Amino acid sequence: MSATTSARGVWAIAMYTWREGIRKKTLIGFLLLSLLVIFGSTFMTAFMTQATVSGNIETEVETKIIKDICVSAISIFGILITIFMSASVVPNEMENKVIYTVLSKPVRRYQYLLGKFAGVQLIVIANLVLMSLLFIIALYIKEQVVPTLLMWSTLLTYFQFLIVSSFTFAISCTSTSSVLPTISGLFIYITGNLTEYLNDVSNRSGTTESGIDAIIGQVASMLYKILPNLRSFDLRNQILYLAPNDPPADVQIPNLILYGLLYGFAGYLLAQVLFSRKEL
Repeated sequence: MSATTSARGVWAIAMYTWREGIRKKTLIGFLLLSLLVIFGSTFMTAFMTQATVSGNIETEVETKIIKDICVSAISIFGILITIFMSASVVPNEMENKVIYTVLSKPVRRYQYLLGKFAGVQLIVIANLVLMSLLFIIALYIKEQVVPTLLMWSTLLTYFQFLIVSSFTFAISCTSTSSVLPTISGLFIYITGNLTEYLNDVSNRSGTTESGIDAIIGQVASMLYKILPNLRSFDLRNQILYLAPNDPPADVQIPNLILYGLLYGFAGYLLAQVLFSRKEL
């Protein structure tokens, strides 16, 4: 099989995954709800302004409320869409027996899995861009400034989602149901946002020479080095308190992109290993 034919096969599977994914009612529900929350944030602040007798809610405070609501909506609904899609594409096709039809054709397992993973990423990117675009429009209407900081935040948020997606996808390759991968994806996301606490535990236990505290400190230090730190991709505080056209402060964007790609590749490689050993 030539490289061109192989690439076409992967692309065909990715497009099929894309078409099937955007038709799912759960995905559409998450997306519509997120868009309603983002779009409705501007009306909520306007209502709050009218409801105050003294009118003491200033434009700056209104803008922060809009930013806070929109950033929270993108984070919550974006990760739910990411986990739901990553956890369901392979198990659903196994349950519907579609995977057996696909693999009976001249399609190898690695091509099938790469196409599925690429299709999931297309869905995640499309939804993230759509939510962020509506946020950018709402912010531009309020401040009349192109929010370049939000654009950088959208880019980094995708790589955060990529890490969660890749490992959730890997777990889904061992399951015949999407329930376990979904729960695992939520656990990965929550754990990835708590790794800073592991560093704190390690630092507090660093002065202890022996005993249970020293062991806990060593375990925490090891986990901190292994687990992805998803908080490093978060620009929430900067979006709330810096000017919208300011560059990200104290953030090495190329390093974070490389960091996200490495963990994303590790998760996808794990998926390939697990899927190659699965009996079909």
